[in-house]
Amino acid sequence: MNPIRKFTLRQVISILLKRQFIVGVYVLMAVIAALKQYLHHSFNNYLIFKYVYWHASSMQNLYADYTEYLDSNHYGPLFAILIAPFAILPDSIGTILWNIFNVIILLWGIYSLPISIHKRSVIAWICAHETLTALFSFQFNIALTGTIILSCSSMIKKKEVQSAFFIAFGTLIKLYGIVGLAFFFFTKNKMKLIVAGLAALLLLFALPMLISSPTFIINSYQDWYHSLVHKNATNASLRSFQDISLMGMFRRISGNVNIPNSPFLIGGVLLFALPYLRIKQYKHLAFKLMLLASTLLFTVIFSSGSESPTYIIAFAGVAIWFVVQPNPKSSLTVSLFIFAFILTSLSPTDIFPKAVKEFIRLYSLKALPCIIIWLTIIYQMMKEDFESYLIADK
Repeated sequence: MNPIRKFTLRQVISILLKRQFIVGVYVLMAVIAALKQYLHHSFNNYLIFKYVYWHASSMQNLYADYTEYLDSNHYGPLFAILIAPFAILPDSIGTILWNIFNVIILLWGIYSLPISIHKRSVIAWICAHETLTALFSFQFNIALTGTIILSCSSMIKKKEVQSAFFIAFGTLIKLYGIVGLAFFFFTKNKMKLIVAGLAALLLLFALPMLISSPTFIINSYQDWYHSLVHKNATNASLRSFQDISLMGMFRRISGNVNIPNSPFLIGGVLLFALPYLRIKQYKHLAFKLMLLASTLLFTVIFSSGSESPTYIIAFAGVAIWFVVQPNPKSSLTVSLFIFAFILTSLSPTDIFPKAVKEFIRLYSLKALPCIIIWLTIIYQMMKEDFESYLIADK
């Protein structure tokens, strides 16, 4: 190879891996996705989010069906406070800033990880396409992914109060955030974490009362519970755009919508918990990051509410698993990663013929690579000595 060309290639790679460049790309994606959807009058999700604030401030039921939008809200009352700065703006501006907010939280999470800047940038690039998919739907799952990562990285850095806040924040907006508790055993200051967590829960629980009333918010949390129960019961439809999960695959391949979640959840929790038995491995950063990857994947593949834009959460887990591998060029690692990138990330795109996309959707096959990688993670966490994993933390 020509020395000058080789040097130029290195320069290009160096630029591509710079944090500032990646932030610029993500913000550009956020703006383009918001503008496209706004100009095509396709921002129903944003309207649902926006009206959480307006309904809370006027003390109207947060979970009823309204004529302003299709579908209904399934986020906690705290979401009214989060969306407020965007809801009061014109939709043309609010949609853009909401998307930018989401990608900034995701990148904050990724770049908070105590690994090399090179590996953090690789994670960001791997997540870029799934992020774009979620941006077209104005999904909060982008920021939620960053929140879960922040709860773990804060724990690793012994910032228990910060970690407790992110766990409480994520949980009270969307229940997925509770998975941050998976990192509980990584801190020696467990009492500090518990006290901080309870304080954060109380504060964030009461915060929406500032724009409504205590009685309304308490009743709204009860309404939220009932809305989630109802949503879970309707997710299992064989033609639903949700239930892209392990259970959904079994239900749709078998054609039996009545297959329950509980056997899968019990088995999944038992498998997820097995690596906790390896207490001596807790001290190794790679073990902690593998648990983070496992947590992000578990959250999605065992949820009947998972839909295509939810997979930004799972794919962040795939990305973290990939960069943690001591030999990322091994045939198994590369094969699993390519399989996940093609079937999970690219399957909703026009790269696949319409009939193939529909086949993948109908049988929830988008979940398959993530399920295999999650099982691989559990196997690795039970078998390997993570002292041999060398991960730069600068």
